[in-house]
Amino acid sequence: MSSFVVHRDGRTASAGDLAPLAFAGYAHFTAMQARGGRVRGLDLHLERLRSASMTLFGRALPDDQVRACLRAALQAGPADLSLTATVYSPAGEFTASGADARLELLVRTGPAASGPRGPLALAAVEHERFLPTVKHVGEAAKTYLLRQAVEQGFDDAAFLDRRGRLSEATIWNLAFWDGTAVVWPEAGILTGVTMGIVRRRLDHLGVPQRVREVTPADLPALAGAVVMNSWTPGVAVRRIGSVPLSEAPSFVELLHRAYEAEPLVSP
Repeated sequence: MSSFVVHRDGRTASAGDLAPLAFAGYAHFTAMQARGGRVRGLDLHLERLRSASMTLFGRALPDDQVRACLRAALQAGPADLSLTATVYSPAGEFTASGADARLELLVRTGPAASGPRGPLALAAVEHERFLPTVKHVGEAAKTYLLRQAVEQGFDDAAFLDRRGRLSEATIWNLAFWDGTAVVWPEAGILTGVTMGIVRRRLDHLGVPQRVREVTPADLPALAGAVVMNSWTPGVAVRRIGSVPLSEAPSFVELLHRAYEAEPLVSP
């Protein structure tokens, strides 16, 4: 079986299917890791696709259709893999198509991933994503800022909004530890599926959580920081800008334990 497949609406995509999409940038997606042919947080992925579709297109694909497409892609690959599901309209971008736009689903699978080991040093850069609550494609700024950060000796970049608040990183959510509670930054962010999984599992574990503004000036008082995304529930951050941070291995372990308590389910 191939470790990399591309399906359009549940069937193998042809070059003709993909050619128009190579030049399109009006779409949204969700990304996940499958283990044993199953995924964590399926309900959150489906909710993300529904919500983003309503925002961008005014309509959404039925959950049953999405699940069928996910199953077809998972069955065509190995038990452990990475999967990205992208919703788009064949009408493309730069059109006024609204709620009557036909939607399609592109599913791509590839080798399983678990993210970098860390700890990471993040540059602090001023940036606010357009439609931050939507995981949309075509965000050249994130790759540009990542490359700029690496050229400056960092591993990646964290974003500061116009009020000087830390929000998220290029392809990551940020989370902090104040010694007693998990702190989630208050700002315009994309609430990641992994973040959603961790938050509900921390609730089950009785771990305190707070949402509050976090600025670079607040970092010295914090006991640790991580980044998380579909690859991993936590990679330690050792520095943001010029401010060093504790690696807090117990914090990282807590986040991994919370994430792993979420059951794997089949689409």
